[in-house]
Amino acid sequence: MIGAGSIGGVVARALRDGTVPGATLSGVVDPAGATDLPLVSLDELLSTSDLIVEAAGQRALAEVGPQVLAAGRDLLVVSVGALADDALLDKLLSAGPGELHLSTGAIGGLDLLRAAARMAPLSRVTIETTKLAANLVQPWMSDEEAARLRTTAEPVELMRGPAREVTAAFPKSANVAASVALAVGDWDVVEAAVIADPAAELTSHVITADGPAGSYRFEIRNRPSPRTPTSSEVVPHAVLAAIAALAEPRVVFR
Repeated sequence: MIGAGSIGGVVARALRDGTVPGATLSGVVDPAGATDLPLVSLDELLSTSDLIVEAAGQRALAEVGPQVLAAGRDLLVVSVGALADDALLDKLLSAGPGELHLSTGAIGGLDLLRAAARMAPLSRVTIETTKLAANLVQPWMSDEEAARLRTTAEPVELMRGPAREVTAAFPKSANVAASVALAVGDWDVVEAAVIADPAAELTSHVITADGPAGSYRFEIRNRPSPRTPTSSEVVPHAVLAAIAALAEPRVVFR
């Protein structure tokens, strides 16, 4: 594991406790120094692991991802939003011999979108993400904008536009937009929106798509992580499901 925060910590402890058949925890790289987990250096991790799970954020993925893959280790990416950077994606794809895997994170329906886009290009794809207003404050916002988010009594649409731009503007909240764009294989066809709602007890993602294969609508409503409300509580369990499928494949939908 790289990172042992609200996502990586749950994953690492589940692996440590033997809850994933066929997978064991070889170590954790964590600058914060989680005291109940086996902390190792990156070099040690690369020498003892078949699969490295990145759960430390976009900067960490850019810094260590190519090294992991070049060392022949497979890499499971949680910070999918970082792949809005085409240069980074190309660097990771060419860094092998390790294989690159992406976590589905907080959403579903990607397999059907991928199949529909393979049949014929989709003509329209949108993803609208709604989160608790106070959790969407960003460093680039002015003091006035941040204060408005923290005190608004009504839903506010913060941004709507190309998925690549929205992902860059909300790096901790728009991994889902990147996942949709990567699934359909076309960043330009995906429009994303981020909506702040002071009454949003659950984080929602509404995905719609149209194309020759049909019309689709998926709505996902997740409980936010109690430790890190910008992420959904289900995300580490999506990571664990991906690890389980890689470690001991049985009946797996791909």
